[in-house]
Amino acid sequence: MGPRDMKTEDTPPPVRVLIADDEENQRNGLRSMISGWGFATQVAADGQEAVELIPTFEPHIILTDLMMPRLDGYGLLKHLQAQRPALPAIVLTAFGNIETAMNTMLDLGAFWFLEKPIQPRVLRMLLERAAAQARLSEQAEVLQRQLSYQGVLGNLVGVSEPMREIFSLIQQVAPTRAQVLITGESGTGKELVARAIHQHSPRAAGPFVAINCAALPESLMESELFGHEKGAFTGALERRAGCFELAQGGTLLLDELADMPIGTQAKLLRVLEDSKVRRLGAKAETSVDVRVLASTNRPPDDAVKKGMLREDLYYRLNVFDLKLPPLRQRLEDLPVLCEAILRDANDKNGTRVTGIDADVLIRLTRHTGPATCASCATSWSAPPSSPARARSR
Repeated sequence: MGPRDMKTEDTPPPVRVLIADDEENQRNGLRSMISGWGFATQVAADGQEAVELIPTFEPHIILTDLMMPRLDGYGLLKHLQAQRPALPAIVLTAFGNIETAMNTMLDLGAFWFLEKPIQPRVLRMLLERAAAQARLSEQAEVLQRQLSYQGVLGNLVGVSEPMREIFSLIQQVAPTRAQVLITGESGTGKELVARAIHQHSPRAAGPFVAINCAALPESLMESELFGHEKGAFTGALERRAGCFELAQGGTLLLDELADMPIGTQAKLLRVLEDSKVRRLGAKAETSVDVRVLASTNRPPDDAVKKGMLREDLYYRLNVFDLKLPPLRQRLEDLPVLCEAILRDANDKNGTRVTGIDADVLIRLTRHTGPATCASCATSWSAPPSSPARARSR
């Protein structure tokens, strides 16, 4: 066995490239050339076969032609944009289609385009750059997982087994397009969870909009959600976009969904089905691209039985269910929550409080009061008779 045949644990695995091209000679030639550069390769005869191979081959880079039968390169890129936005794709294009390829790169997030006939030197350079980007994305994911193992995900804090499970579920559902119903008592951090889902999704660069369905009177709810035209009702002095339009390209949280008026729920269901909204007083509909998350502090099954929540809307939004535990069910999170609250208070107030006395933490763990603290996601409070003695420098 020579030096070239020896492998060590430090040797990184080869970068995997999935080649999608309907011309057999072209894809086999690409496979032979790219494999010769040290990449691991797999081939697909069209975009549909590529989509089917992705879960098992787990490519780091996609190399795809644009014009293919069944699912073409555009369809493949749309799939990647929705399901794997961090996966770099290099588009192969025939002479004369450069403008189309450029638009594709801008609209669908392709890494780069390469005109045929392919220049091996240019292709290799692009593959190496795409591989570097893929490695950076993997490292970012590893760091994020490490942070979640340490009890931090976005603004959420917790080291208990229930919170670790919540972190894991957030990381699973965030990259998808699935609608999520977040349930839990007041103060358990439902909006924080929604923000974490948004921040770890392909929509992170877009807006996050939250509307509290319990805080608005029925007369204003539809205007807030769908917007209105000037003169649509008394006091409508100008056109106003609703929450769906404000959240375009991002995420909309419907907080306390069970408190939304039943009539508005029916119109919301229509928007979810058609992805179109009509402002009050408008003649035409507006297309929207928004991921909808919903939350409620009421048990949704009970809300359906009591007629507060439409059953069809409930099942439409409950594609993925996240039930948040109150702090009394995860007391081991209390110390790290206190640390997080102190850090936040120090940052806001310019103070230098270093910690809470151990006897105060003990008193907190023994307290059974149901008071809430939504900003720190606790569903807990200190007993009135227990002053929180703080240590400061």
